[in-house]
Amino acid sequence: MTAILPAPPAAGPAAGPAPVRLIWGLLRDLEHPSQLFRNLGPNWYASIMGTGIVANAAATLPVQVAGLRAAATVVWALAALLLVALTAAWAVHWTRHPVAARAHAENPVMAQFWGAPAMALLTVGAGTLILGRDWIGLPAALAVDAVLWAGGTLLGLVTSAWIPYKMMTSHRIAPDAAFGGWLMPVVPPMVSAATGALLVPYAPAGQVRLTLLLACYAMFGISLFATVIIVGQLWQRLVHHGVGPAAMVPTLWIVLGPLGQSVTAANLLGTAAPLALPAPYGPAAQALGLLYGLPTWGFAMMWLAIATAVTVRTARVHLPFSLTWWSFTFPVGTVVTGTSGLALRTESALFRWAAAAGYLVLVLAWLIVAARTARESARGRIFLPAQPAPAQG
Repeated sequence: MTAILPAPPAAGPAAGPAPVRLIWGLLRDLEHPSQLFRNLGPNWYASIMGTGIVANAAATLPVQVAGLRAAATVVWALAALLLVALTAAWAVHWTRHPVAARAHAENPVMAQFWGAPAMALLTVGAGTLILGRDWIGLPAALAVDAVLWAGGTLLGLVTSAWIPYKMMTSHRIAPDAAFGGWLMPVVPPMVSAATGALLVPYAPAGQVRLTLLLACYAMFGISLFATVIIVGQLWQRLVHHGVGPAAMVPTLWIVLGPLGQSVTAANLLGTAAPLALPAPYGPAAQALGLLYGLPTWGFAMMWLAIATAVTVRTARVHLPFSLTWWSFTFPVGTVVTGTSGLALRTESALFRWAAAAGYLVLVLAWLIVAARTARESARGRIFLPAQPAPAQG
C-alpha cells in the first residue's frame, strides 16, 4: 500500500518573485504564494470536522464546568470561519486548477476524503444549533443548521455511493490497499442521522417530522452496514499485510468515527423518536439507543486500545506529520459524544467520567494537531504536491 505524503521542499532558489513569502518567512517552501491553491484537496475539510467536534462535544458533556460553554462557542465560531475560508479557497482551487481538482476523485487515496466536506458542513451546522444560538438567536441558528444539514446530507449521500462505485469500476485497488480512509465517504450519512435528530423537535408535527426521523434511521443503516463491511476488510489487511506506511497509521483512528457517531445517533434518535412515533415504537427506539450503544462502545474501546498501541509503536520510530493527523480529533470526539449519550441514558458515573477523560484527550490532540497544521501552513510545506511513500512493516 502506498501513502500520500507531502513532497520535500524544492531545492535551489525560488523561481520568480514571491513578495508574500518574504514577510516573516511565510510560505517560504513554495515557489510562489499562489501555489497553495494548486493541490488543495477535500482532506483539508477534516480540520473543520476536528475543530467543530471539540465545540460540540463540550456542549454535550455530562460534566460541566464554569466557562466551558463559552469556550466551546468560541471554538464553534472558529470552525465556522474555517469553513467559510476553506470553501472560498477551494473555489479558487476549482477555478484555477480544474484538472487537478477533478483528479482527486481518480486518486484511490484522496478520493476517500470527499466525505470530509459533507461532515464539515454537518458538524458546523449542529454546532450552530447547539452553541451558536447563544450569539445569533434560535431562529437564525435553526435556519443555518437546516441549510447546512440539507447540503451536507445531500453531499454525503452522493459520496456514500459515488466513491464506492469509483472503487469498484475505475480505481486500481491493490490487495493490501484497505485503510481507515475507506470509511470517510460512507460515514456522512451517520453524521446526518445524529445531527438530523437535533432538528426533529423543530420540524412541523405530523408527516414532516415523521419523514425526517425515518430518513435519519435509514441513513443510520446506510453507514452502519457499510462500516461493518469496511472494518472487516481493514482488519483482514492489518492481519495479513501488516500496519503499512507510518503516514497512514493515524487513519486507523477513523474507525472510531462511525462507532462513536453511531452510538451518538442511536441515543439522539431514541430521544427524538417519541415525538414522531407512536407507542410502542418510540420507547423501543429509546431502548435501542442503550442496547445498541453499550456493545458498540465496548468494541470502540477495544479498537481504541489497538490504534493507540500501533500509533505508539510507530511514533517510537517515526510518525511524520500530515493532514492524516486530524484523524486523532473528530473520531475521538464522536466517541466522547457517544459516551456522553450513554451517561445521560444510564446515569452511570463510569460513563460520565469516561466522557470527561475522553474530552481532555480530544482537546490535547486538537491543540497539538492544530498547532502543527498552522506551522506547516505558514511555511507552505503542507501545500506541496503529494508523493507516494514505500510501505513498511
